[in-house]
Amino acid sequence: MKILSYFFIGIVFGVGLILSGMTLPLKVLGFLDIFGNWDPTLAFVMGAAVITTTIGYQLILRRSSPVLENSFFLPTERVIDTKLLLGACMFGMGWGLVGFCPGPVLTAVSSLTTGTIAFVCAMFAGFWVAGLAK
Repeated sequence: MKILSYFFIGIVFGVGLILSGMTLPLKVLGFLDIFGNWDPTLAFVMGAAVITTTIGYQLILRRSSPVLENSFFLPTERVIDTKLLLGACMFGMGWGLVGFCPGPVLTAVSSLTTGTIAFVCAMFAGFWVAGLAK
């Protein structure tokens, strides 16, 4: 039941990304082009995500445990260190250069375009290198 639930949630997330256009790098790059042909639609998607998450967390955390798990898995680290800042900068630069973020790119890989596949391969290579660096 857990696996089926996770699959369904992933499908809903992927369909939401496709419907909102967030699997299109030009949509993301248009949002980042504030001095050119700016496209504000990503701000609405991000705003809706923040509102939904804020309300969702308030409702869910009132429970003693999640529906499909024994306990909540919440972050405990509160330190802003060099690793966090460097990772955030690298993520932001990659996102700004190509217009892809890990969630949407995994949805967009179904398009089988060369650039998308190359980005996914580079992303997984980055994951591997980061694992080695630890």
